[in-house]
Amino acid sequence: MADWSHEETIVNGVRLHYVEAGEGPLVVLLHGFPEHWYAWRKQIPALVDAGYRVVVPDMRGYNTSEKPHGVEAYRMRELVGDVVGLIETCDEERASVVGHDWGGAIAWEVAARHPGSVDRLCVLNAPHPAAYRRELLSRQSDQARRSWYALFFQLPWVPEALFRAFDDRAVEGLLREDPENPEAFDEEAIDRYKRACTRPGAMTSMINYYRAAFRGQLRSLLPGRSLPDYAREGRIDRPTLLIWGMRDRALSPRLTEGLERWVPDLRVERLPEASHWVQADEPDRVNELLTGFLDDD
Repeated sequence: MADWSHEETIVNGVRLHYVEAGEGPLVVLLHGFPEHWYAWRKQIPALVDAGYRVVVPDMRGYNTSEKPHGVEAYRMRELVGDVVGLIETCDEERASVVGHDWGGAIAWEVAARHPGSVDRLCVLNAPHPAAYRRELLSRQSDQARRSWYALFFQLPWVPEALFRAFDDRAVEGLLREDPENPEAFDEEAIDRYKRACTRPGAMTSMINYYRAAFRGQLRSLLPGRSLPDYAREGRIDRPTLLIWGMRDRALSPRLTEGLERWVPDLRVERLPEASHWVQADEPDRVNELLTGFLDDD
């Protein structure tokens, strides 16, 4: 990590910390819950070696980035604005955007709302928003049952109190329970994530992502309202790679199906032995897929 620099910048009115490495075309890596920039530690060297400039932020509310107060500060519009602003801060008009989990959800939206800012899009175990809504409402899908934790996170202060009561062993349990690879999260990684989650205001900020998203989903389910139809409005027209660990306990594999309506230039790679933490479970395979996709003319 000697050649990786730690930087800070103000984008979209929020101070963000990020790690930067390498030279070449810009690639922005977006992490998920409950991680931070360190989630991409196994991908950064591969991308740098492949000739890319890599920028990896702690998203707002995470680790050492600023933690604005209130659920409304974590609406998707704000999260997307952070990524677009970060690309501009790097003196680039566009970048390839790669995201996992919540970072993947944001990456989908950046590509849909600001296609001019995205060169290529890669998403790891994060559902396209229209497909997610489809599965939540489908009687043939078990996605509503799998999403129980998102409902739990809607409670005020209770989730935060539970994390504190377990002395943040809940964070460790979440990361230790699911991976198929026993080396996916070593002690240093667990310690880093636990320390990041105990920073003042961090856990509330991280859970506010779910609270803000749930409020938006409730509005979309009102009579006469729907999520944006990306087939007609803001369709994702950038080359897109979806990498999916098929042993994800929280997200149904059905979410990888039927996406061509919204994402016509799509390639799906399903990794049968990987969990939700796909880039930690199978880093070599993910690196191979990622660098190959970004290099594909």
